[in-house]
Amino acid sequence: MKLHQYIICGLTAVSLASCSDKMDYHEYKVDGADYIKEMFSRVGGITTTVYQNLDSDFGNYSGAMLSSATDESAYSHPGNQIEDFYNGAWSPTNAKGSIWSSCYNGISYCNLYLDEFLGLTFPDYRLDVDYQKEMYQYNNYQWEIRWARAYFYFLLVRQYGDVPLKINNMSAAEANGLERTPADEIFEFIDKECAAIKDSIIEDYNNLGNMAMSMAESGRANNLAVLALRARAALYHASPLFNPSGDKELWHQAALRCQECISACKSRNMGLVADYMSLFQSDNYKDTKEIIFARRQNSTSTNNNFEKYNFPIGLENAGGGNCPTQNLVDAFEMSNGKAITDPDSGYDPQNPYANRDKRLSWIVAVNGEQWPNANPNPLEIYQNGANGAPIAYASTTGYYLKKYCNPSTVIGATGANSFYHNWVIFRLAEMYLNLAEAMLNYTGSGYDTRDDLPMSAAQAINVVRARAGQPDIATGLSAQEFKKRYENERFVELAFEGHRFFDVRRWKEAPEYFTTIRKMTITKNGEDFNYQPGVLETRQWNDKMYFFPIPQSEIQKAGNLVQNPGW
Repeated sequence: MKLHQYIICGLTAVSLASCSDKMDYHEYKVDGADYIKEMFSRVGGITTTVYQNLDSDFGNYSGAMLSSATDESAYSHPGNQIEDFYNGAWSPTNAKGSIWSSCYNGISYCNLYLDEFLGLTFPDYRLDVDYQKEMYQYNNYQWEIRWARAYFYFLLVRQYGDVPLKINNMSAAEANGLERTPADEIFEFIDKECAAIKDSIIEDYNNLGNMAMSMAESGRANNLAVLALRARAALYHASPLFNPSGDKELWHQAALRCQECISACKSRNMGLVADYMSLFQSDNYKDTKEIIFARRQNSTSTNNNFEKYNFPIGLENAGGGNCPTQNLVDAFEMSNGKAITDPDSGYDPQNPYANRDKRLSWIVAVNGEQWPNANPNPLEIYQNGANGAPIAYASTTGYYLKKYCNPSTVIGATGANSFYHNWVIFRLAEMYLNLAEAMLNYTGSGYDTRDDLPMSAAQAINVVRARAGQPDIATGLSAQEFKKRYENERFVELAFEGHRFFDVRRWKEAPEYFTTIRKMTITKNGEDFNYQPGVLETRQWNDKMYFFPIPQSEIQKAGNLVQNPGW
C-alpha cells in the first residue's frame, strides 16, 4: 500500500473540465500541502489524481481485455499474458496486481484529501468573480472523494475478498501493519459511505443553475453514481461467493438498493437509449439518458489503439484481437425470443446469423458483413479468406469485435484518425439486470413482487430486452430455469463491459462456463459457406481462482497480510 505525505497531483482547470467538455488528466509535480491549499484549482487537482486511478479495460493485457480470460472472447495472439489466468502461470509472483496498486494509490490520495484538505476558504481569492461557484464545487469535492474511496474498496473486495481497510492517512509502517478486514465489513463500509453521501453530493453537474462554471462539469461522480455503486456492491455482497449461507435479507437489501437507483434515474427522465451502439462510441460522455457514470479519457489523448488491437486481420495495421467466442454468439436468441437450441426457434445452422437478437449485430462482426467503414469488402473470416486463418493473428473463433470499436476509425498509414474511448462503469440497463437478479433470489420466483418492491425480476429484464426488440421473457419458468435465462441475458447485454469475469465468479459457476471455449470454423465451397461449430480449447480451472492472489511483494512488506487460500 502506497502512502503520500507529499502530493504529486494532476492540476487542471478549476473543475477538471476543458473547452471540449472533457475531463483532463494532466500531471506535474508540486511539493508540500501548503502550496496546494493556496488555490482552489490546485486542490481540485487532487481529485483529478483520484479519478485517474479508476478502472477501465481497453486492452490492459498488451491488447487483451479481461474478457479473453472468460468465455466472452479469445485473444488471437498466442502467448499473450491474458493466458496466465487459465494456463497455470497465475501466481502470487505473477499476481496481475494492478488493481491492488492503483486502488490503494487512489485510497491514499482520498485519505490524504479528507485528512488535510477540508475546511479551506482560499481567502486570497474572495474577490474573484467565480469565488462562490468555486467554493460550491470545492465543498462537493469531499463527497466525490468519499465515493471514489468506496468504489476503490469495491474493486478490491470483488477481486481479493478480505482486504486491509485504511480510512485515514497514515505512515508506511502503519499501513503495512494492517491486517485484512473481512469482506462483510468492507461491503458494510461501502454501503454506509454511500448512505452518508448520497444526499450531499451534487445531483447533476450539468444542472448547477447559478452555481455553474463557464464549462460543463460532466465526467464527475454525482448522486446517481453513488446509488449505482451502492446497488452493485449490495448485489455482490448477496451473491454466493460472499454469501455462502444464502442469507435472503442480503438479497432483499440488494433489491432495495437497485430499486432506489432506478427510481432516481427515472425521476431524472433517464431510460434506455434506442441506439445501443452509441453507448460505447467516442461521444458517449454526452449521454445523459442511460449512462450513469463513465471513466473519462484525457481530452488531449485520442487514439486508435483499441481499433488496432481489434480490427479484423487483413486490414492494414489491424491486430485481430479479442475475438468473440461461439459461447457468446450462441447466447443470442432468435428474434422470436427462443434459444437457438429450441427446435421451434427457426435457427438455421447454415445461415446462423439470420433473424437473431439485434444485439448480435451490435456487438459481433460476422462472416460476410462489411466492417469497419474503411473496409470496402465483406469480411472473409472463412478458412483462407482475406480475414481468416491461416493468416497470423486471424480470428481463432470465427468472429471479430465491434463493441467499443469506432467504425469510422482509419488505422492504415493513409488517412489515419483517432477518437476518444470512454469506459462505461455504470449504466441504467445494468441496474435493471441487477434488480432482476436480486428479486429472483429474494422472492424465489422470476414473477413475484413485494409491497416494498413492486417490479418483478421478469419486468426488470423485459425493460432491457425491449430495447433490442426481443419479446418478453417466457412466463411459467421455474426459479432455476429463470436463473439460466437471466444469466444468459446478462451475458449478452453486458458483453465486453468487464462484468463477465466477476459475475461468473460471484455466482461460483466458473467450471460450467469458463472451461470449454467454442469456435465457428467456416469453409467456402464455390459460393456456398459451411459453418461448423466446435471446441477451440479447454481451459484450466481451480477454485482458488475465485479470488486473485495477493501480490507476493505486498505479502513480504506487510507482515500481517495472509495470502488467499490455495495460492
